[in-house]
Amino acid sequence: MEKEKLNLMRHSLAHITAAAVQKLWPKAKFGIGPVVDDGFYYDIDLGDVKISESDFSKIESVMQKIIDSGVAFERIEMPIDEAIDWAKNNDQPYKAELLNDLKRSGTTVASEINPEDLGVSAIDNQAVIDKVTFYKTGDFMDLCRGPHIDSAKDVGAFKLMRVAGAYWRGKEDNPQMQRLYGIAFATKVELDSRLEMIEQAKARDHRKLGKELDIYTISPLVGAGLPLFTPRGTILRDLLSAYSNQLRQDHGFEKVWTPHITKKDLYEKSGHWAKFGGELFLITSQETSDDFVLKPMNCPHHGQIYASKPRSYKDMPVRYLETTTDYRDEKTGELGGLNRVRSLTQDDSHIFCTEEQIQPEIANLLASARELYGSFAMPLRVRLSYRDDSDAYLGDVDLWKSAQEQLKSAVISNNLEYFEQEGEAAFYGPKIDFMATDAIGREHQVATVQLDFVQPGRFGLEYTDKDGNARTPVMIHCALLGSIERFLSVFIEHTGGWFPFWSAPEQVRILTINDTVNDYVDKVKAILDSIILSKPVRFNRLRYTVDDRNESLGKKIREATSMKIPVQLIIGQKDKDAGEVSVRTQTGEQKIVLDKLADFLTNL
Repeated sequence: MEKEKLNLMRHSLAHITAAAVQKLWPKAKFGIGPVVDDGFYYDIDLGDVKISESDFSKIESVMQKIIDSGVAFERIEMPIDEAIDWAKNNDQPYKAELLNDLKRSGTTVASEINPEDLGVSAIDNQAVIDKVTFYKTGDFMDLCRGPHIDSAKDVGAFKLMRVAGAYWRGKEDNPQMQRLYGIAFATKVELDSRLEMIEQAKARDHRKLGKELDIYTISPLVGAGLPLFTPRGTILRDLLSAYSNQLRQDHGFEKVWTPHITKKDLYEKSGHWAKFGGELFLITSQETSDDFVLKPMNCPHHGQIYASKPRSYKDMPVRYLETTTDYRDEKTGELGGLNRVRSLTQDDSHIFCTEEQIQPEIANLLASARELYGSFAMPLRVRLSYRDDSDAYLGDVDLWKSAQEQLKSAVISNNLEYFEQEGEAAFYGPKIDFMATDAIGREHQVATVQLDFVQPGRFGLEYTDKDGNARTPVMIHCALLGSIERFLSVFIEHTGGWFPFWSAPEQVRILTINDTVNDYVDKVKAILDSIILSKPVRFNRLRYTVDDRNESLGKKIREATSMKIPVQLIIGQKDKDAGEVSVRTQTGEQKIVLDKLADFLTNL
């Protein structure tokens, strides 16, 4: 079904939801009810009454009666002063506020609400709004631009999903409303498919698995958004970081290191302070009058390393990488598990190159990203993120056009599926954003490659060309994993905690049936140790433990399985006598002769 028609259905369902709420709670006051991904929501003020999931069935029942009645969506045009009177007379203060803003400003700018959410009939930027439109659904009437479907019976299949708090207009000093969310699709088959995916997502929730698999913890004494990684979680982080670093080092990147605090001046010069100053942690020195901040990003620091000595065209490209923790003062209400944190570790890298070197350098980064996500079995496509016509971006427009064309050319020449989107660029340049699809069909933004013609000029970075002239290098930003914390949230949910063998924090667990096989266990351990000794000091060394507790084998197997250990080696007296081990994996159990165990594990 066309997206436009589906959105009409979803927006119409938002109205039907509000109509049902008003029938159940006649004193309900309404904010806005827009379409969102997969569905809709409506902001509602019920005073002291709190909607809970236990109320969903009765709301849905009333909604279904409205739908079954086939009531039409009737468009009504009304002078704005009459509309304001309507809002006051019907005790709808939020609608009155929006209408008064429209009357004062002539546009929706003052309301900070998307015009489509308000649904006014006036032309944007009109000096004075004379009339607005309402849509009537049975007894319910709502301020709305529309359009809607013709009849309530054509809204498709829906389900209310959750309710959350939301400040009116997103401002913390405004009243808090209840945001009632629903999902909607054209058919029940599509709805059921999405509900199944949601159930899978709950079972795979990284916050749940992160605790169960002993990967990370959050301490209220340390603070929200500041995860603490356990030994198991740290192994996983280090493996992913080492893999990402190796892929880039294979293309000539060199490691650098920068401190975690810096003078505010650095970000003023880069342009980050004007753009993100309100999101930074500030530090005051007791020794000097300098204003410091906790490092929120690394590109200006790497630029200063580049600037530390003269550069020639013969030195280009210069490639730096650094896996380092940055800090951003995210709003407390937006923090969630590892998905959004205040301390984020980036596998960051920057290339300083000539314009002629842009294409081959980007091609190397694209190849690295494809290899990385291919090994995770996550299909990729890319979003070409461009600037829009706003004044939110730095630099010459012609340079931007050139940069956007070069990124698009690089993506096409590397045969990558792509789509283009305006308004998603960084303030200093366009981006290639990698979108990875996980095991249950969800798409996540992961790696990014960004082209930057702005920062090198702001910092006066130079190199000498072959004719002895000073030239400004181009800067390419790249992170393959992005934020390691955020990637881990995706990776945990993608795998359901059953990590690929190479990345599992604990790859093998030896389970003994009783203590009569301890001498045989030593022989098995010797084989595992020999594998470890035969491997280079990289990220693929074997990690194993032994569970020789005086517990039943069944309990040991259950615990190893609940920790999602990929390989369990079960050893009993019969195994010892036969000179073999029982190997248990997700796909089943088999007997392996001891002499073949090393080959089996090495292949894994």
